[in-house]
Amino acid sequence: MESVEIKNNNTRHSNSFLVIVALFITSLITANIISVKLITVFGMILPAGIIVFPISYIIGDVLTEVYGYAQTRKVIWVGFFCNLILVLALWIGQVLPPAPFWEGQVAYERILGYAPRLLGASFLAYLVGEFLNAYVLAKMKIATKGRWLWTRTIGSTLVGQGLDSLVFITLAFVGTIPLKTLALAIVTQWIAKSAYEAAATPLTYISINFLKRREGLDVYDIDTSFNPLLIRKDR
Repeated sequence: MESVEIKNNNTRHSNSFLVIVALFITSLITANIISVKLITVFGMILPAGIIVFPISYIIGDVLTEVYGYAQTRKVIWVGFFCNLILVLALWIGQVLPPAPFWEGQVAYERILGYAPRLLGASFLAYLVGEFLNAYVLAKMKIATKGRWLWTRTIGSTLVGQGLDSLVFITLAFVGTIPLKTLALAIVTQWIAKSAYEAAATPLTYISINFLKRREGLDVYDIDTSFNPLLIRKDR
């Protein structure tokens, strides 16, 4: 019997888009795992996640600038649920009884265990920060008529990272540390993350321009609904 090869040419997402989504989710999950360690950078005490977490904002800028807010909205929710799966898997691994000869239970709980308060603060800060970042960039693109890309990438980051730091640190630590220390921690993280993305502006330019040419896309969200819950709609 002669075999028949069936090809589907109705692919909605390009390989480039899938790679970008994979990088976004990887940077997000990696940041959440390594943030348990505190590091010192130029005299500032920061979570180790600062190494990679701002990359998710840079990729968010690329997604919104090239593919538009509607596609970015889907990616943000995919990242949220992937992170939720990770947390649930780590929790299940923690509560399952360890093998009698295994001596790493305490270390596992200390490094990979998540306090409910910190977890809730992290999830909410992620959604607030990422959606505001995408919203501000999309609106600024319309206002500037696609000019001055650097103002959009940096401006959206200042808003998104600022709210991310404010929500997370406030919800996670208010009532446990002095208000002066709390405010200092918020400002420190905000400045560090924003400076990180500002320094990466040349790379962001190269990535966006390359993808616009490769994909033949340059979306303006003029008629887009910015409701973050409309994940089934393209507009």
